[in-house]
Amino acid sequence: MTDAPTPAPRRRLDATDLARVAVFAAIVAVLGLPGGFTFFGGVPITAQTLGVMLAGAILGPWLGALSMAVLLALVAAGLPLLAGGRGGIGVFLGPSAGYALGWIVGALVIGLIVHAAARKPVWWRTLLGMIVGGILVIYAVGIPVQSLVTRLPLGETALTSLVFLPGDLVKAVLATLIVTTLVRTYPRAFRRTWRAAPRPATPEPVAAGTPAP
Repeated sequence: MTDAPTPAPRRRLDATDLARVAVFAAIVAVLGLPGGFTFFGGVPITAQTLGVMLAGAILGPWLGALSMAVLLALVAAGLPLLAGGRGGIGVFLGPSAGYALGWIVGALVIGLIVHAAARKPVWWRTLLGMIVGGILVIYAVGIPVQSLVTRLPLGETALTSLVFLPGDLVKAVLATLIVTTLVRTYPRAFRRTWRAAPRPATPEPVAAGTPAP
């Protein structure tokens, strides 16, 4: 009778992980310093989603989501860390509340896609993660909340939210370029162990004089 293999222990958060979480929360806050442009519905267009995309792709799903949760907790405590110096619990009662909360889920989804099966990020999977997690997921959380707060029909709110799409696509491409550059030049930025891609099996050479099957 053989002993069942014991599962590998999960790596606990250490000081380096916590520092990285704090750094990316700070990066997103800094990206909000220039402020934003407000269009229909009262939701500002800012550069902060670029930081959300980078957090999910570089930190991975769980640390990326944690960094966004830390940032929003600080905002709720009153720190003016969102674009335009916004902060306080009132932020989460306004039309942009769903988009901010969507950052947590978005960073999680980005990390899951970019680091799927613990593989090294490649450009196409990174871009896919940015679009799905950094745009579609955040919209899926933000648009219904915006519709509820502004009391506009969901379809009309979704239509007016298309004004964000061109800028978000540019941010997705920029984030992809940054991540793929880091993979090549500074992989330690990710602090992850990637599995090697499986190599196709090659047939063993047939020894001389051995009859073919």
